[in-house]
Amino acid sequence: MKTLTKEMQQAITPLMAIEILKKGNQRFQNNLKANRNLLQQVNETSDSQYPFAIVLSCIDSRTSAELIFDQGLGDIFSVRIAGNIINEDILGSMEFACKVSGAKVIVVLGHTKCGAIKGACDHLEMGNLTTLLDKIRPAVEDEKTVTKDRTSKNIEFVEKVTELNIKKTLHEITKRSPILKEMIESGTIGTLGGIHDITTGAVKFYSDTIVTHSKWVNE
Repeated sequence: MKTLTKEMQQAITPLMAIEILKKGNQRFQNNLKANRNLLQQVNETSDSQYPFAIVLSCIDSRTSAELIFDQGLGDIFSVRIAGNIINEDILGSMEFACKVSGAKVIVVLGHTKCGAIKGACDHLEMGNLTTLLDKIRPAVEDEKTVTKDRTSKNIEFVEKVTELNIKKTLHEITKRSPILKEMIESGTIGTLGGIHDITTGAVKFYSDTIVTHSKWVNE
């Protein structure tokens, strides 16, 4: 697997970037790895980098984006924070990744059995974590289909809040970043959301979140 160059990055479309991630996850599920020389990539990326994607995921130790998408050095920007929530610093990082460094797709990746989601479902309050969980609580409040046992003990409720949180994060990106919104509307970059199953290793992308053209499907 070759290290990405500027020319290779520029040739990748948002749809192609999504396919690269899907194929990488298939390899991961089958316990296969693309043939790459990581030490060689250290040398080849020492002066510049041309990642094709930026992935916002949770800090969970089982959800390393580079591993579950089978990517090498210089392939993706990786942003990790509990509950894969958005804030100004992360938005700035995304703007850098896409506008300055040429990434072609933004992925918001949640995962099953997420501790941050469970904490928000249980209205946990603890130090600075309280402020972080406050960013997830709108998804908890907006989940209306589950009326009984709206706690972390209810797997169905946690799963539905997890999906809502991913989609709300995606919407916040276009709402709060004019730079990224313009790039999405022009077709320069794409966005999508997905969930990583920590039991199987599979990533499921939500079809209603895939945006690779000028229309934002969730508005």
